[in-house]
Amino acid sequence: MNSPFAVITGSTRGLGQALASAFWLKGFSLCMIGRDRIALNDAEASLPRRTGQEVVLTLADLSMPQSVQSACQQIQTILPEVAVLINNAAVQGPIGASWSNDFDAWQAAIQVDLLAPVALCRAVVPGMVSHGRGSIINVSGGGATAPRANFSAYATAKAGLVRFSETLAQETQPYGLKVNCIAPGAMKTAMLREVLSTGAEHAGQREFAIATKVFDEGGAQMDRVAQLALFLASSASDGITGKLISAVWDDWEHWPEHLQELTGSDAYTLRRIAGRDRGFNWGDK
Repeated sequence: MNSPFAVITGSTRGLGQALASAFWLKGFSLCMIGRDRIALNDAEASLPRRTGQEVVLTLADLSMPQSVQSACQQIQTILPEVAVLINNAAVQGPIGASWSNDFDAWQAAIQVDLLAPVALCRAVVPGMVSHGRGSIINVSGGGATAPRANFSAYATAKAGLVRFSETLAQETQPYGLKVNCIAPGAMKTAMLREVLSTGAEHAGQREFAIATKVFDEGGAQMDRVAQLALFLASSASDGITGKLISAVWDDWEHWPEHLQELTGSDAYTLRRIAGRDRGFNWGDK
């Protein structure tokens, strides 16, 4: 009997490939989603041979709704059980002041970074519900928790993805599912290199400086992100859902020791900050 599947988007390079490798070595079968057939074949070939596991390659361009729909249908038709969905694939979108962005490119970023992950979640949830288990992991990023000037499409999509994940977590918790987001930190990726190639004039001095530092000194470790994803996919994280977790800064390994406190709190979520939360005595009734 083959092992249950982990579905991973953007699994042919960077973080996605690191996630695919980690889940493969942990014993999962893989459904690797990417838009380049040659890259998918190469990614599959890089995996060591293992008994009882299989790889399904799904060619899909997440910027095209029809292609996303076809990928969803393939997942529902072919895969016997999806244990884990990781929405990792993303695009930077247009860089620069929001009013000067090409609006078609802006909308395309929303499609890839928000609408495609939502569609894939919708595709796997019914099967997870029928099995009474499953873990959805949505990769967040810069801009989800604070304004990110000159990256409005990316930031808007990621903030929306986190709030969708929180909502889906509440809807699916009674069925035994977990839905969480990971903030991986700044890493040496092709997306971050776009910031350098665009330059400080459009990206802004702060973003350009961060990207430069990461490429000069090294950024967040992909292995650390993969460890967090494996934790969220395992029974060790049961009860943890609806959270936005930093792979770098949060002590998530010890969260199960504080599960009651964690689940009863809005910590590690997106919430409005009222004046009273900052000690203002003039802003609230």
